[in-house]
Amino acid sequence: MEILISKKSIGFLFLLASILIYIFFVYNSCVVSNFPKAIPKWRAHPVIAQEIPLIHYSSSVRVVSLLEGNETDISPKYRFLKEQGLRPEKQLPSALIIGVKKGGTRALLEFIRVHPDVRAAGSEVHFFDRNYAKGFRWYRERMPATLEGQLTIEKTPSYFITKEAPRRVQLMNPSTKLLVVVRDPVTRAISDYTQAISKKPEMKPFEQLVFVNGSIGSIIDTSWGPIKLGIYSRYLSRWLKFFPLSQLLFVSGERLVVDPAIELKRVQDFLGLKRVVTEKHFYFNTTKGFPCLFKSEGNSAPHCLEI
Repeated sequence: MEILISKKSIGFLFLLASILIYIFFVYNSCVVSNFPKAIPKWRAHPVIAQEIPLIHYSSSVRVVSLLEGNETDISPKYRFLKEQGLRPEKQLPSALIIGVKKGGTRALLEFIRVHPDVRAAGSEVHFFDRNYAKGFRWYRERMPATLEGQLTIEKTPSYFITKEAPRRVQLMNPSTKLLVVVRDPVTRAISDYTQAISKKPEMKPFEQLVFVNGSIGSIIDTSWGPIKLGIYSRYLSRWLKFFPLSQLLFVSGERLVVDPAIELKRVQDFLGLKRVVTEKHFYFNTTKGFPCLFKSEGNSAPHCLEI
């Protein structure tokens, strides 16, 4: 009986904490469409910063073998180029998935890389947050080879919250297109905590960490990582100092689960791609509760993802 009451109490406290966090995020929420009104108008001229000098695209291309890098289904157009003996080149990315952690960034990358005109770095490169001192040549070497007309994309979710990242990305290419996968901040915080506690079982309960001094019903601790990251407007304001809103696309993490084809249509339009990835590429796995790809890059078997 005591054990039963204890479990009910824990469940109630967790539910109460979630409700209070939700109220906090709603109060501090920022509607993206109205966000520019609350920040200084984006400057039309590039911001000049003293950073590692950019090596211009024309001098940052390396010709490589067609077999190098991750493989994508080659469309007739690229098959023709291959038959003509043309060789692909490694280039800096023209699009970045910059966040948000536990929002669905990996799912978005796996979905969009099915497109034959998209080539993606195989893993998170962390160039603009951890490896910037290594220079743009190093960064370019981490990119897959592309043929003319193909788009290079890279994903590292921590870019969104890295203070120096917006300026550094702008120095690389002020025309870079930025994708941000957002999710209900309460759900995102719980998912973030779940991942953390799976690696550190000794962590305190969620409801103790989310409040200052661990007191239920007290002030929400906005310095705690999972909560802090969910205050999207805090980080978005930095990016809008260097990029116009038209160069950012906000992707719904929830919609990637319930209707990925709709979100991929928006993404393809934003990137200037032909709508190739459609409903026919997806099916919903009722057991897992997540969408699956009938065919993913380098894998002819169905591939299921978790957001």
